[in-house]
Amino acid sequence: MKGMSIKIARLAVLLACGAVALAGCGKSDQPAASKGQVVARVGEEVVTIQDLENEFRWANVTPDKQKEPEIVKRVLGDLVVRKHLLRQAMAAKLDREPGVLLDLLRSREQILENAYLQRTAAAKAPGKADIDRYIANNPAKFAGRRLLSVEQIAFPIGPSTQSFVEANKNAKSLDEIDQKLTAAGIPHGRQMGALNSGDLPPEFYGLIEAKKADDVFFVRAGQNGVFFKVKGEEPRPLEGDAAANLARQLMRADAVKAELGIARYSANLEAKYEGEYANIMQPADGKKN
Repeated sequence: MKGMSIKIARLAVLLACGAVALAGCGKSDQPAASKGQVVARVGEEVVTIQDLENEFRWANVTPDKQKEPEIVKRVLGDLVVRKHLLRQAMAAKLDREPGVLLDLLRSREQILENAYLQRTAAAKAPGKADIDRYIANNPAKFAGRRLLSVEQIAFPIGPSTQSFVEANKNAKSLDEIDQKLTAAGIPHGRQMGALNSGDLPPEFYGLIEAKKADDVFFVRAGQNGVFFKVKGEEPRPLEGDAAANLARQLMRADAVKAELGIARYSANLEAKYEGEYANIMQPADGKKN
């Protein structure tokens, strides 16, 4: 409890400082702000063009779409609602509740964590030779990319269906899966679909490529489980600038994962667990920090 109190006190100080800073900025900057910078007012809250552009960034709205009336209406409307609810929450003093303070601190930590990982990964941006090598080493995502036509049966995954998955991993047909799901009273849907070889883990795609005509596969897709059978496939190569752009995105994601792995190792060396948590957090190899 003492640690929690310290965290809450720390966040309260941060929020107080931020409020003072924002209040100071509001009083000094708003009168000088040009009308072109303000896109809306919600009570005393001002929504600026910078706020709107940041919402576009979060919503992944590309620059060429940011002037379309329907998109602007949706994004700006959502932003105004959030500002309105913020005013209501502040009036109700929800920002002073311990649980809310801890959630705010957690959000702040997550944002800073992600910003650090992204910046560190960006500093190690790959060159053309690195991109060409990545493309050559991952043919299923680029020159050898294929589109698989599949027949699939999808159903929600939960504690009651996990045993069903384990018991039917070696099923020989979708008809068999369909009948067993029906008999077990598990809701499901059967339909045709498509899989992109570039979206599949290399090991799993290798299993599909080595398939027999009657092989049935299982994958998790979010909250659902999917049994499927490949019915056909066709080449869908990705080349040129499109391939280079995708390669950069995938390499950036790999770089972020690598930085997170380094951070996890370093954090484990630095951390000193106490009480019962010292045993719980003991490394699998038995070595202590």
